[in-house]
Amino acid sequence: MKIVYIFLILLILPTKVLALKLTKLNVDLSYPWGMTWVSSDKLLITEKKSHEIILIDTSNNTYQKIDHNLPIKGDRQGGLLDIISEDNNIWITGSIEKENGYTTAVFKSKLENNKLVDSQLIFEALPYIPNQVHFGSRMTIKGEHLYVSIGERGKGMIAQDPTNAIGSIIRINKDGSIPDDNPFVDKPDWLPAIYQIGVRNPQGMDLDPLTKKVFISNHGPKGGDEINIIKKGANYGWPLATFGIDYDGSIISKDTTIVGAEDPIYYWTPSIAPCGMNFYNSDIIPEWKGNLFLGALAGKHLNKITIENNKVIDEQRLFQGLGRFRQVIEGPEGYLYFVTESPGQLFRIKPSG
Repeated sequence: MKIVYIFLILLILPTKVLALKLTKLNVDLSYPWGMTWVSSDKLLITEKKSHEIILIDTSNNTYQKIDHNLPIKGDRQGGLLDIISEDNNIWITGSIEKENGYTTAVFKSKLENNKLVDSQLIFEALPYIPNQVHFGSRMTIKGEHLYVSIGERGKGMIAQDPTNAIGSIIRINKDGSIPDDNPFVDKPDWLPAIYQIGVRNPQGMDLDPLTKKVFISNHGPKGGDEINIIKKGANYGWPLATFGIDYDGSIISKDTTIVGAEDPIYYWTPSIAPCGMNFYNSDIIPEWKGNLFLGALAGKHLNKITIENNKVIDEQRLFQGLGRFRQVIEGPEGYLYFVTESPGQLFRIKPSG
């Protein structure tokens, strides 16, 4: 049995000291990626590299592996990625392989007796590309629709090509069919699943429960990480507009904004490598209600972001040094949970009282 570590954290706010209890839970993780609640005390976590799914019982601090037969292939930035749920329906993204190429795929399954059953491939982002970078991918549910981010696979201008899904936000029905009101269903040269184009590598997505807008975080190159709001039929501009430069120092684009493209509501230069994100909507920690929490991989911290009128007005960097923050999620009881890699850990944040 691993030791469960508990830390008392004092956060200094402008008007008070906020006392929180940070607990490291008893679970062996390596490269955790996605998280979803399937009951009030049962949490599923995907492991990117081993392609395993872990079920954690947070009430008694135990865990087990979940059986599945998803045909996940790939390592590097690919593998088993995001996971979300509704009732006993589970949606999962990951990289799959065909003829030495890879792409981002979406599967729908059911959770029965601690096993995934009736798994179906409901979307694959064509074309398959022979590398293993920039898959995305995050999901969120809004009403009857599933939003999925698809990375541009390191291919740059492919994100401006609307005939394929690479480098886009797609919107599908929960069974994988195409909504009749998608913006380009009547355009023969556009993929009907596309909701918005021009993204690089979005690894964070969440629905703001107050405004009902879907937000994403988007990895820039060397600088230029972004927070964006999804808008029907819009273009985020990558790679024609960016606040970053290439890794070798060369200029990708001289433009940070272009006519016809949506600007980010916030960006980071230098990069923090933003990843999973979650709007906190509980009264358990009232000082945090309405804030956006976002993991940072390169920055190795948890961002607490305050947004008003679609503008970021404050950013705080919390819990620095615990590892690469991959995903954060609110629990059913109102506590905040996050996972890190290097090392792989699951933490819970709750009031200390």
